[in-house]
Order: sequence, then C-alpha cells, then structure tokens
Amino acid sequence: MSDEPAENIGTGPDGGGTETGFGADDAETRAEAIVDALGELYWQKAYGGRDALLCLVRTILSQNTSDVASQPAFDALLEHYGGTGDLAATLADADRERLAETIESAGLYNQKSRVIVECAEEVVADFGDAEAFDRFVREGDPHEVRERLLSIRGVGPKTADCVLLFSGGRDGVFPVDTHVHRVARRMGLAPANADHEAVREALEATVPAEKCGFGHTATIQFGREYCSARKPACLDGPEACPLYDRCDRIGVDPAGGVVVDPAEADG
Repeated sequence: MSDEPAENIGTGPDGGGTETGFGADDAETRAEAIVDALGELYWQKAYGGRDALLCLVRTILSQNTSDVASQPAFDALLEHYGGTGDLAATLADADRERLAETIESAGLYNQKSRVIVECAEEVVADFGDAEAFDRFVREGDPHEVRERLLSIRGVGPKTADCVLLFSGGRDGVFPVDTHVHRVARRMGLAPANADHEAVREALEATVPAEKCGFGHTATIQFGREYCSARKPACLDGPEACPLYDRCDRIGVDPAGGVVVDPAEADG
C-alpha cells in the first residue's frame, strides 16, 4: 500500500487523515469492491479534524487549478493573513486587490479573492468567528451544514463536500471532482451521462459510509496515476492498469486507441 502523496486533493500539503483498515469481508456492491481495491493499492484512511475555514479557503483556491499552483497561494495567504487574531475577521476585512495579488498563483485570483472575502464575511456575520464556524461544521446536522455552505456564492458541491469530509470528518460524503467524475463513469459505477451530483449520489448509495473518504482520495490518485482523461493506462494493455479487469472502460477502446468522454460513447 502506497504512502499518500505530498500533493493531494486540494486540501493541503499532505493527505492527512488517520490510517484505518477493514476486514476481508466480501463487498456488497461492485463500487465497494473497487473502493476496496483502491484502498489496497493506495491507502485506507479516516478523515476529519481540519480547521473548517482553512479547509474552505484551501478548497476554493484549488478550484480549476492544480495543487502545484494552489498550494503556494494558500501558503502565501497564511503568511499574510494568518498571523494573529481571528482569521475570519481578518479575511472579512481584507483588501480584495491585495488578497488577489497574494493568491495570484492559484489562477482566477480576482474571483477567488471575492469568494474568500465573502465567505469570511458570512462566517463573521452568522457565527461570530472561525472557531464557532468550525463547531458548526463538525457538530451540526450534515445536511444543514452542506446546504449552508452551498448557499455561499462561489461554493459548489465539491467544495462543500470537501469541508464536510476533511474538517467535519463526516462518513458517507464522497466529494466528486473532475477525476472522480471521469473514473466513476468510465468504470461504470455511475451512468455515463451523469453530472457531478448524480455521480456523487451513485457513489454514496453504493459505497459504505466509512469508506467514502478514502474512496474519494484514492480515486483521485488513481485518476492521476492510471486513468487520465486523454491517455488512460489501459491503452497500453491489460497489464498496465491494476483495475483493468474491474473496469467497463466506457468511452475507451484500447484496441483502437480511441478515448472519448463516457457521455459520448455509443450505447
């Protein structure tokens, strides 16, 4: 089983989480069997405990960019704004142009600066400070927490679900980013034309709650290492992909070397 890589899932400089394990009981669904296989290939972990506001900010910075670009922006933000006092109040009062310059490496910095400041303003207005917001995320009803996060302009389902998982430690949350969206449909774990929310619903319905967290992170690593968008490993033959025999390869024709989005595949 591999160590979790340094750059990981838009949630910070390390994968975090606590090593866990599951018995050798037979999986009840195909999705569970595949997640179990990914756990053996990479890691089985339980997540939670990260500061909710920092997790929210980190995930916002990761939107539409790579960890290589967003991590320096997060580090710079902490250096400029994370010194003393409540971070929520500090960011709520931040000059947006200066904040945009600070996080420039993350791309879309003007938009992300606005979202971060508005998020901080809502945290201060509705919760008082970052600590109270953190308690809400960790202890509140997960459906209410998700809906509250989604009500913030610029916060989408993946961002909300990452906060629930990595900060709140909520079982049964399977965030869907571009890698999870692609891999789940390509493998046949969700309908080929499913959008991100439909993929999330399919995975959360078929993967045991306690396995959704590492299912998310391990699927992302698998998507990066083996099941890339343009050149999945299966194009090089069955031996090139450790999950070849478990995959439906929707939209992939290894013999012809053709790769299309699953939604564009025939039949």
